[in-house]
Amino acid sequence: MVVGVTRPGGRTARVRAAVLRAAGDALVEHGFDRLDLTDVARRAEVGKTTVYRRWGTAAGLVADLLTDMAEQSLPRTDTGSLIEDLRANARLVQRTLVDPRQGALFRAVIVAATCDPRAAEALHRFYAVRIAEWVPCVEQAVRRGELPSGTDAAEVIRAVSAPLYYRLLVSGDPIDRATADRAAEAAAAAARAGVYTPTSSPN
Repeated sequence: MVVGVTRPGGRTARVRAAVLRAAGDALVEHGFDRLDLTDVARRAEVGKTTVYRRWGTAAGLVADLLTDMAEQSLPRTDTGSLIEDLRANARLVQRTLVDPRQGALFRAVIVAATCDPRAAEALHRFYAVRIAEWVPCVEQAVRRGELPSGTDAAEVIRAVSAPLYYRLLVSGDPIDRATADRAAEAAAAAARAGVYTPTSSPN
């Protein structure tokens, strides 16, 4: 979620980085409905032909931006404690969503995903990567005996961030550290109670 890794590369990598940075700026300023590839090319100081040839559409650009964000996300924390791992996850999401640029960028790409299938697919891939990265902390908690066997680790991770995204996109309530910690503690309590284990089929 929070990004900041600089990867080495040649001219192609530099052009991609410049274009994606420009696309992010444009999304933050104007939103997806006004994302224009010619404007992005101007901001990135590259030829518009290059942008159209490589990305084709605004949705294609958003899809690659999400791919890049997933590639650069900070690695998960491994504290050896379920609740501390989940708090670390929640606080990472919280910091991202309250960041002036990152929060606005996520709103824009989520809007894009609601109206364009390609952007939606990219958003789903982005979160699949993030969830998969944090799943091991729940699986390790099961092995340590902190959680019931059969706990759905991905559902636990989803439960941590869901209340934070609800505040971002629906209620508009503050997203502070206390809220993040409460979301982590609620997910951990539910997991311990067996909420995320398979239920027995009725006879």
